[in-house]
Amino acid sequence: MGTANHSVTLLTRAGCGMCAIALTQLRDICADYGLRPETLDVDEAVATDPGLRAEFGDRLPVVLLDGREHSYFDVDEPRLRADLSR
Repeated sequence: MGTANHSVTLLTRAGCGMCAIALTQLRDICADYGLRPETLDVDEAVATDPGLRAEFGDRLPVVLLDGREHSYFDVDEPRLRADLSR
């Protein structure tokens, strides 16, 4: 099932309840594919990448698959599993 050729990143910010739920979901999903999701706080990253918060900061959490936006607000589990299986 799936390979470790993918990267999954959760864009988040401190105190975001929806982000905490999404991270729990991502950990469970990614474990099935031998992956560990990374997290990136858009507020902390603003010093090195101000565009990140400008682009995504108003619709967190955002799931990035291989560096590209995959879903936001909710983890699209069926779609993510399908994409990770490729």
